[in-house]
Amino acid sequence: MPGTLAIDLGSTTTVVAWQERGEAPRLLPLAPFSLTEPCVVPSLLWLASPEQSRPLIGRQVLEAGLADRPGPGLSRDFKRAIGAGRQDGGTGWLTPEQAGSLLLQRLWQALPEGIVPERLVLTAPIETYRGYRSWLQETCQALPVPELALVDEPTAAAIGAGLPSGSTVLVVDLGGGTIDLSLVALEGGEGKAAPIAQLLRFAGRDLGRSGQALRTARVIGKAGLPFGGRDIDRWIAGALVPGVPPDGDLLRAAERLKCRLSEAEQARELWSPEGEAGRELRLERQELERLLAKRGLLERLDELLETVFAAARRAGIDPGAIDAVLPVGGSSRIPLIRRWLAQRCPEIPLRGERPVEAVALGALALTPGVRVRDVLARGVSLRCWDRRSDRHHWHPLFVEGQSWPTEQPLELRLACSCDGQEAIELVLGEPVPQERGEVVFEDGLPVLRSRAAGSPRVEPWLAPVEPLPLQPPGHRGVDRLALRFAIDADGRLTLEVEDLEKPGAGFGRRVLGPVR
Repeated sequence: MPGTLAIDLGSTTTVVAWQERGEAPRLLPLAPFSLTEPCVVPSLLWLASPEQSRPLIGRQVLEAGLADRPGPGLSRDFKRAIGAGRQDGGTGWLTPEQAGSLLLQRLWQALPEGIVPERLVLTAPIETYRGYRSWLQETCQALPVPELALVDEPTAAAIGAGLPSGSTVLVVDLGGGTIDLSLVALEGGEGKAAPIAQLLRFAGRDLGRSGQALRTARVIGKAGLPFGGRDIDRWIAGALVPGVPPDGDLLRAAERLKCRLSEAEQARELWSPEGEAGRELRLERQELERLLAKRGLLERLDELLETVFAAARRAGIDPGAIDAVLPVGGSSRIPLIRRWLAQRCPEIPLRGERPVEAVALGALALTPGVRVRDVLARGVSLRCWDRRSDRHHWHPLFVEGQSWPTEQPLELRLACSCDGQEAIELVLGEPVPQERGEVVFEDGLPVLRSRAAGSPRVEPWLAPVEPLPLQPPGHRGVDRLALRFAIDADGRLTLEVEDLEKPGAGFGRRVLGPVR
């Protein structure tokens, strides 16, 4: 069946997700490269010689015992160097770009029978987005996929976790090799176009030179540390078996203990040293937490968080106004980390139900043709009374280039403009295009439009909308109705109304007219 394939290439693990039209997304197992729980591909490659073209990938590297064997044949931690103009992610025979390209090509070749991607979407770090985009276009040039898209990782993670457009999100990424805290403002929100993946290829045509504007989240503050889950595994191995190098089977046993303690209070693992009898390793969650505290992990996290919060305050954003904390990466599942987040950010909702796959699922959601079916060619505004200026003005509801159907309704509260008002009139209008160049999206394609600077003129709809009766009559300046506007799958503007004086009472769902 045709559908969309999303690949979240990570520093430690790579997640591959698939969605057919009308079906729920799912993670794809790619034998023999992927693990089973969770269903991810370790971002590892091993070449026996520089001339070899079919390396060991992911799980194969682990099972061969080569993941911690130093040498020019091992490629790991290469993702961050892609597009960054540096070679520190290369460990020998392959540059970071070559390692990433080889991994993507081998994953594509391993797709299960019957999986026919009509669209491929990948994710990229914000800081290397431009270079990553160029690398991706070159890497995927030979892949037989009609559509190719790219989206930044924080936006994908937030959308994958169910956060609305326009949110300010603290992304706490605890991967295998690094810890990164990023405070980002997502595109979209009230009166602004929602985020959408940037198309690099459409209908087989290369869009790399189309002049599309970058559509990434805005970074408000960022802090990081070259420390990750593998370092915690080494701590565990050193604590359980002092004096033995923390690598190979011992390191993998420590990792399995760590993962199991995210769900259970105690865990056991069998470790078989070479030439010796097997040995059982035991660890309790409290012991792990004491180890992490003794090693100073929480203090380092506190320093990173304060750095990000200081940047937020400099930007005029109070930390309490952040919409959500989003933990991603395997190490974010450690209960001590979750408690630390809850204690340090007590007023901010924690959204971390799917920390491993959130980025890949968000990439699917941001791709045209799956959940985002189209974008508006025209906007729609509502005439509202402004109590401060004591006059009416046009308030944008949805704007040109905004995706539909909408994920969540846009809510407005309306007050009466005079005492004893018995109805509120709804006047909808369409902004008139002006003379200024800007890029918008239609059917997922970039289109150059002309618009003028300043507020556009709005033309009222020809078909009037029935007024909303008030019983009892309203009072001047007092919020009376809650209006929830949305655009359905047929491109129609819909409205649900709640009378604030009579909670639960309303006028039902009404279709106001087409907006596309």
